[in-house]
Amino acid sequence: MNQIPMTVRGAELLREELQRLKSVERPRIIQAIAEAREHGDLKENAEYHAAREQQGFCEGRIQEIEAKLSHAQIIDVTKIPNHGKVIFGATVTLYNTSTDQEVTYKIVGDDEADIKANLISVNSPLARAMIGKLVDDAVTVQTPNGEVVYEVVQVDYI
Repeated sequence: MNQIPMTVRGAELLREELQRLKSVERPRIIQAIAEAREHGDLKENAEYHAAREQQGFCEGRIQEIEAKLSHAQIIDVTKIPNHGKVIFGATVTLYNTSTDQEVTYKIVGDDEADIKANLISVNSPLARAMIGKLVDDAVTVQTPNGEVVYEVVQVDYI
């Protein structure tokens, strides 16, 4: 399996979720299954089947997180010298040449992406177009409404 790029914060969030699933959710579900078994016939016991389904989802998510963390390439951009080049983990301010607006995005891993928080996936078209660019370079992105041209205003490694 390929390495999965991840910021330090993204890895922390996954570890916290894994800890919560193992120490809170898993015991809660086991208790729910035990209680449902006490109600008798398992064939017609909706509570039992619901708890077993929750257990399946929980165990699947635990395995998924453990796999991601085992293949994670954690990148701390604060330890990389800033030469003004857009890289994974960089916070980039862009100027939209057609709307005269500035927007700032941080390039993060797939699990961390949240457009409402201006965190974009490294695999998104905009991030792929930005990677490797320098301050004052033009970035052209193909969107459903046509091409959008941005200018890289600032690159921070924070």
